Amino acid sequence: MGIVIRWLYERHLLSRIETLPSHVCFMITGQEAKDAPHKIVEVTRWCADVSLTVQEAARRAGRPHGGTQIEGVTFHISTPDPREILPLFTVFEEISRFALLVLHWNDETRASGTGMPVSIAVGKSGREEIAECIRRIAAEGIPPSQVTEKTIEEHLTFRYTPDLVIKTGGSHLTDFLIWQSVYSELFFSDVNWIFFRKTDFLRALRDYQSRVRRFGR
Repeated sequence: MGIVIRWLYERHLLSRIETLPSHVCFMITGQEAKDAPHKIVEVTRWCADVSLTVQEAARRAGRPHGGTQIEGVTFHISTPDPREILPLFTVFEEISRFALLVLHWNDETRASGTGMPVSIAVGKSGREEIAECIRRIAAEGIPPSQVTEKTIEEHLTFRYTPDLVIKTGGSHLTDFLIWQSVYSELFFSDVNWIFFRKTDFLRALRDYQSRVRRFGR
């Protein structure tokens, strides 16, 4: 009976969602990833399924399709030792069956699959990314007086801005995407990653939809 009630509640939540974030970023710890590596695959499927459902509802209602699709997903796994996550890559690679998977660790990148871009960044630091960005700009000989926000954004490793950042487990955020997420909406869930359900994800999307985004203004 509990499963049926949860399914009905998910349907209820989903029916009230009309606007989706274009890009969602999930921030989890290395221990959370090791405790539930398949959760990353499951959550990615949720993102794809929710997009299809919301788009179909908009089509039936004759509403514009803008803002009805999650176009990209990022998972940041915070760990001081990326090597502890490498054995989980065989699990993560299941994502490449239905999406474009890009794995980032140390200075290496591996891509496979097609479809919605899904990035998994292991042990990446926002401060390190900014430092690498500055080194790239300096190596190209760009004068300091000509460095603009656009220049920096063109030299970042991750060149997208998440609309919604979700942190599970109630712990604090990391400095990942410190430049890109300055205007992102933040959602903190007290639910630990291993117990994070589709219901919790839909609540985060509902919360995002209810906010008025000001982008720092």
